[in-house]
Formats: sequence, structure tokens, C-alpha cells
Amino acid sequence: MAKYDKADIERRMKGAVESLKGDLSGLRTGRANTSLLDPVVVEVYGAMMPLNQVATVSAPEPRMLSVQVWDKSNLIAVEKGIAKSNLGLNPMIDGQTLRLPLPDLTEERRKDLAKLAGEYGEKAKIAIRNVRRDGMEALKDDEKKKDISEDDRKRAEDEVQKMTDNHVAETDTVVAAKVKEILSQ
Repeated sequence: MAKYDKADIERRMKGAVESLKGDLSGLRTGRANTSLLDPVVVEVYGAMMPLNQVATVSAPEPRMLSVQVWDKSNLIAVEKGIAKSNLGLNPMIDGQTLRLPLPDLTEERRKDLAKLAGEYGEKAKIAIRNVRRDGMEALKDDEKKKDISEDDRKRAEDEVQKMTDNHVAETDTVVAAKVKEILSQ
């Protein structure tokens, strides 16, 4: 039975790129984006819960996030959760809603965020290369077991390398776009 699975390798490489996109969406660019609050967890009902399970997050203005808490008794807990998240946001209570004005990003903070975006990109590339390594090892094992010929192995290795190159290029494109978005505010 052959261990090499082209579809699995493609899926895992795509997963690394999608994970990168998720990580990058959490980086603040100066514009209000509801995904900015995705990592926030809140202590309610004696348990830690993601913010999106106790409130609705919206972006009514370009530099403002609004958090509509479903149960008024959780308002203070949500405010504390946002304050503890180290996102640099200062929640203001307005009835059953928290308003989060986004402060202007300093030049230094923008550079830090751009550097962090690059680090996320590097981690994604490492994940992609690890998937390539797994694929190459599976091909060599398959050849040793006489499941495939040397020519088949070489052809498949070329396919794996092309997939790797394409996903690394996509990673570079995604990171470059995010860095441009961060620095062009």
C-alpha cells in the first residue's frame, strides 16, 4: 500500500496558508475589523468562553468596534476580557454595548506589526516545507517497497516541489499584502 497521497499533501499545504490568513486577520491595521477580537476569551458562567459566544461584534465605523453583549450580567466580564487581551483597546460601556475606539497606530507599532506578519509568514513556510519533506519521504519509502518505480518517484517529487513552490509564493503574496496594508495607514 502506497503511503504517498498527493491530495493529502495539497490539503495540508493549503491548510498552512489558510492558518496564516487567520493569523494575519488578527493583526490590527488601523481599520476596525471584527476578527481583531477573535482571540478574546471571557470568564462567564464560571467558564472561559470565546467572546463571539457571549456577544455580537460589529464595526459600525472605520475606527470603532461595537460589542453587543447578549446577557447584561456579563457586561463587566466582557469588558475585563477585552482589557486583559493586550490589544491596546479601551472599552467604553454604553448601555448593553461596549464601544471600542481604535487608537491611531504609531509608526513604531506599525513596524512591529509588519515584522510580526513576516514571522507568521515564515512559520507558514516552515509548515509547508515540513509537508514537502513528509511527501518526499513517503515517495522514497514507496520506491523501497517497490510500490512505485524510480521514474514515478522522480515525477511525483517534481509535483510535490511545484506544490511547495506555489504555496510558498502564495504565502509571500499574502504577507506582502498585509505588510502593505499595515504600513500604508
